[in-house]
Amino acid sequence: MLKIITRKFFEVLIFVLFITFVSFLFIRLAPGDPVLTILNVDELSVSQEQVEALRTEMGFDKPVLVQYGLWLLNFIQLDFGESFVTGQKVMDMILAALPATVELSIGAIVVMLIVAIPLGSLAALYRDHWIDHVSRILSIVGAAIPSFWLGLIFIQLFGVQLNWFPTMGRDGLMSLFLPSITLGLAISSVYVRLLRSSLLDSFSQEFIRAARARGLSEVRIFFMHAFRHSIPPVITVFGVSLGSLIGGVVVIEVIFSYPGLGSLVVEAIRQRDYPLIQGYILVMAMIVFVVNTCVDLSLRYLNPEIRMKEMENK
Repeated sequence: MLKIITRKFFEVLIFVLFITFVSFLFIRLAPGDPVLTILNVDELSVSQEQVEALRTEMGFDKPVLVQYGLWLLNFIQLDFGESFVTGQKVMDMILAALPATVELSIGAIVVMLIVAIPLGSLAALYRDHWIDHVSRILSIVGAAIPSFWLGLIFIQLFGVQLNWFPTMGRDGLMSLFLPSITLGLAISSVYVRLLRSSLLDSFSQEFIRAARARGLSEVRIFFMHAFRHSIPPVITVFGVSLGSLIGGVVVIEVIFSYPGLGSLVVEAIRQRDYPLIQGYILVMAMIVFVVNTCVDLSLRYLNPEIRMKEMENK
């Protein structure tokens, strides 16, 4: 375990250096000048001297590598800087918006589990029956429909016409319902097909035939053997596709005006708020890294073959 923790520490160190440098460089090379955005030159006449003075004050007159080094030095001290637009500390803004994004992500994952586990399991248990065909059709349709289009349909139907749920803002569980359903349905199609395929592979294994030969009930065989054997591939794909989930959260938050990190970073991009964009990228990258690390550790628990291979390599 100590060896794994040490390896993960060096991995996260290299990962942080890489992701911060690349994101810092790309942000600085993006079109637009944050100084002109802050001064709002479209509505207020400013002199070139004022522009250059603000650029010097913000450190944009220094080389990019020097700017990155100064930013990295502050980051080591857990200081993400201050927003160019609001003047608030970036960390405070991220921490204020993070709970909303976490709520939406958890809600979407719950919806995905509610949809994917029953449909995928039934499709595998009743292979080539009508329920299998229905689940595959729904999976294809779900994968083909963009999440933003589905969100707009839900807003029009359940928010405007039926007036069942609020369509904007964050005000209790009711306002979380439509965004969670939209995002959860959008990502569930992948896991329905994956769980079906993984279960069918499990049913063809020798240990399933051995369990049936011992007289175990089909329910016990399914939950204690086949389903458990099918979970590791699903967890692996979840770790890999976490980035897509985060991207989906951004889109859904914008559509439903949900005050999470997605809405925050979209506004930061529009206003060229470099410190906030950089802080968002770093926080999301760290979340992805931590989740993938948890996925690796959980796979060692769920899949005995991995532990056996590690013991053989020692």
